[in-house]
Amino acid sequence: MIKIITFKLSKNCYLNSELKTKIRKLRISYPKHKGIIIVIFAGCFFQLIMDKEENLLSKISTPEDLRKLEPSDLMQVSAELRQFIIDEVCNNPGHFGASLGVVELTVALHYVFNTPYDKIIWDVGHQAYGHKILTGRREQFSTNRKYRGISGFPKMAESEYDAFGTGHSSTSISAALGMALAAQLQGEKRHVVAVIGDGAMTAGQAFEGLNNAGIGKSDLIVILNDNNIAIDPNVGALKEYLLDITTSKTYNRFKDRIWKMLGVFGKHSPDARTLAAQIEAGLKSTILDRSNLFEGLNFRYFGPIDGHDILHLIKVLEDLKRIPGPKLLHCLTVKGKGFKQAEENQTTFHAPGKFDKETGEIIENTADNKIPTWQEVFGYTVLELARMNDKIAAVTPAMPSGSYLLPMMHEFPSRTYDVGIAEQHAVTFSAGLAAQGIIPYCSIYSSFLQRAYDQIIHDVALQNLPVILCVDRGGLVGSDGATHHGFFDIAFLRSIPNMVVSAPMDEIELRNLLYTAQLKKNHSPFSIRYPRGRGQYIDWQRPFLEIEIGKGRIISEGSDLAVLTIGQPGNTAAAVIKKLSAEKISIAHYDMRFASPIDRELLHKVFTNFRYIITIEDGILSGGFGSAVVEFKSDNGYEAEVRRLGIPDYFVEHGTQDELYRECGYDAEGIEIAIREMIVKIEG
Repeated sequence: MIKIITFKLSKNCYLNSELKTKIRKLRISYPKHKGIIIVIFAGCFFQLIMDKEENLLSKISTPEDLRKLEPSDLMQVSAELRQFIIDEVCNNPGHFGASLGVVELTVALHYVFNTPYDKIIWDVGHQAYGHKILTGRREQFSTNRKYRGISGFPKMAESEYDAFGTGHSSTSISAALGMALAAQLQGEKRHVVAVIGDGAMTAGQAFEGLNNAGIGKSDLIVILNDNNIAIDPNVGALKEYLLDITTSKTYNRFKDRIWKMLGVFGKHSPDARTLAAQIEAGLKSTILDRSNLFEGLNFRYFGPIDGHDILHLIKVLEDLKRIPGPKLLHCLTVKGKGFKQAEENQTTFHAPGKFDKETGEIIENTADNKIPTWQEVFGYTVLELARMNDKIAAVTPAMPSGSYLLPMMHEFPSRTYDVGIAEQHAVTFSAGLAAQGIIPYCSIYSSFLQRAYDQIIHDVALQNLPVILCVDRGGLVGSDGATHHGFFDIAFLRSIPNMVVSAPMDEIELRNLLYTAQLKKNHSPFSIRYPRGRGQYIDWQRPFLEIEIGKGRIISEGSDLAVLTIGQPGNTAAAVIKKLSAEKISIAHYDMRFASPIDRELLHKVFTNFRYIITIEDGILSGGFGSAVVEFKSDNGYEAEVRRLGIPDYFVEHGTQDELYRECGYDAEGIEIAIREMIVKIEG
């Protein structure tokens, strides 16, 4: 049973004193009421769960269970689903705001469409927690993003309801179009829905998919989840275009009338429905002073509509099922909906870590917060260099906060460019800057840099332009898992002519590499990769020193065997080597710093003096740094035994970084075991 009470409040849709007073009166009036009281006010609703025995979400194991409910039950399901996400993510960190923002849309989609026969593709996957909970993974959700637990993103191998794996943005329309056309070829009458955020629409692949879909007659539905923010606020002309549509009072009043015409006359006359739709399409461009972008691509455009009005969503989706051809539904949502702090601080609550679900206070681990993250060192160093050199600019594809470029953006807004979720464009745009004498620091996460490989080769390296690629989150990143690990960059960058490929062992080396890359004499493409997480030093802001390109450095002398490292794993190796020195095990340790050009002089010295060598890297072993060492050995006829430690030839799943280092065998224990096994061979 549900009791619905309607009253108006002044302004605030949150628990202000006025609402609290009225809620207390409701509790007195309905002390034994079973089920939910829904209070509707100021266009919002507030729900009191009076009896947990009436919880509907606990009875939903699959979308089939959801579809047995009455439409009037779905507000309650949405409220319970939203609260379930809050309760879980506050203790088990993950992507928060995006999933809260699509709760009603998630419920409506699984209610209207016959999943898993009908296919729903969640672009990026940040927004798919509600989907996972409704599709048989509610009991497993406490393992979300944990080692050996369920993935934080849609994953085909995990569930038949995950129609397509998504972790990077803007892939949904292309995949959905392929599925829709496959259904036609196979004579299947299935619906295919792509749910894509407005930020993801800025990527080239989204437009490529729209362009291709518009020339066919595929039964494809694209839902544009428009909340005006990806991780950071959206940028670009598309954002302004969508804002024009959503804020045009004249257009929206007219649109509402057209919807009513479609509803009233369409029941009796298909021709009237068609005529009303044609009138709406014809006047949109007049009202908005521009043509409709999506209809220009031959999509039927519907909206914008309130993405939190679940009953209206259901009605519209049912209507769209009956309309043939490609369609786009424009839904307006609020990222973080239903959790005040997430609505007000959308970037922070994209993936906030642990937080107090009552107050919204972020619970930080203060044990090491005096040591900066690698990202902070990068951001402040680039800012420092920009103050010294007015030719320096910074570029990021929609990640100014994650890359820590907000300080640069604040101080030098005209020299800091957020180009949207568009990695290919970011690289070629940087090449254009470099071609005209600007020094661009192009900061892109390693896993996203993969999307711009052709641009790196064709637009940067082939023309030998001095673009500085700052490869953020290189290596195993942790709980984001296989879609976000950055372990291919050393392998795919070192094969490119003209490209400097470097990885600092610590923050001091990162500063010095960033400084070295912008010096005039080092006029070539220059990549610097660094990991996710905190570094080693509190006193990291030291005077800049130039690093000779292609030259490694010795960390410790030794005589038994040699350990060659690149990047952050060198710190773990150094600690192990120091520990083993107490047992009179003598190990030489070299921080190579560069995978290309590799320090050939140092390698000749190593292969001349050691028969046993271990290489360590936080990257894929196939074609990586260790492979470069083995290639050198083969090319120069050396016979030493080389053992490579790094990421094996498979896609590593999610877990903490330490758990994944252990799995891959280059944590402290794995390095020690490898060294001891080498020592046995030496002594044997």
